[in-house]
Amino acid sequence: MTPEALAVIHAAAFPASRGWSAEEFTALLASSHCFMVSFQDAFALGRVIVDEVELITIATHPNHQGQGLGRRCLQGFQGEARRRGATSAFLEVAADNRLAIHLYESEDWHRTGLRKGYYARPSGPPVDAVLMHKSLT
Repeated sequence: MTPEALAVIHAAAFPASRGWSAEEFTALLASSHCFMVSFQDAFALGRVIVDEVELITIATHPNHQGQGLGRRCLQGFQGEARRRGATSAFLEVAADNRLAIHLYESEDWHRTGLRKGYYARPSGPPVDAVLMHKSLT
């Protein structure tokens, strides 16, 4: 999947936020620490440092949501992170993204904290970020 395709999917999946540009995806993917898992119009992007992995972003195009692609990407992300030596995973998710939070919790991610007003919204007040963690061992 090209950085341009990633940018289109990301923008469509997160209409209330600023979409990431193709250049931003290019820069992330240029790092030897970063990796991507993708299926059709969905992807997960992660970064492993030593034994920890961060889920940088995960997105499914709205035309393909509800088909299990997000779950497949999340499971693929976890598997690839393990292969790269990660034993612990973390992420942050907008508190108003209830479907994503439900997905993470159904995959044994646990809430560990909250960042107040973390996500800026072009129309409306900022949204808190829910911090989550999962053991990969």
